[in-house]
Amino acid sequence: MKRLPIIGLMAAVIVFAIDQLIKFVVTGPLGLSSLAGPTIDVLPIFRLRFVANIGVSLGLLNASSDAGRWGLVALTGVIATGVLVWMWRERNRQDQFALGLVLGGALGNILDRIRLGYVVDYADLHFGEWSPFLVFNLADSAITIGVLVLLVRAILVRDKPVPTVSVENGNA
Repeated sequence: MKRLPIIGLMAAVIVFAIDQLIKFVVTGPLGLSSLAGPTIDVLPIFRLRFVANIGVSLGLLNASSDAGRWGLVALTGVIATGVLVWMWRERNRQDQFALGLVLGGALGNILDRIRLGYVVDYADLHFGEWSPFLVFNLADSAITIGVLVLLVRAILVRDKPVPTVSVENGNA
């Protein structure tokens, strides 16, 4: 019987829940719910500010119409389903965890797009006037970290093969 990928499922649920909680706090109690709204400087290089992201990473696949919005929901839903199937079949716990990060982040952003028509982004890492990243959220970070872990493990880490026992002439 196949064991459930508990570590991956737990990671997905935790990322999803924390992502949605932070988005609620940022847009609700902190009042950062409009583009013209205030910003909150958390650190000299990090501030919170609201961005309604209607596209995907780096402004690709801009979904400014209802058809584009639902197309992105469908596309990311198919990808999330693929990640879930992969996680279910994966035996390595580190890969299950990484896939859980990706799945939880994807589900958080999908829910935003379904409920609001856009993804709530709020994290702005900057160095003076230079911002090396677009404004992002916890879900984006979880997806990025999960993908990086999978890539590093695929490129640098080779799982040792399981030794096999051969039976020759009645000896094991």
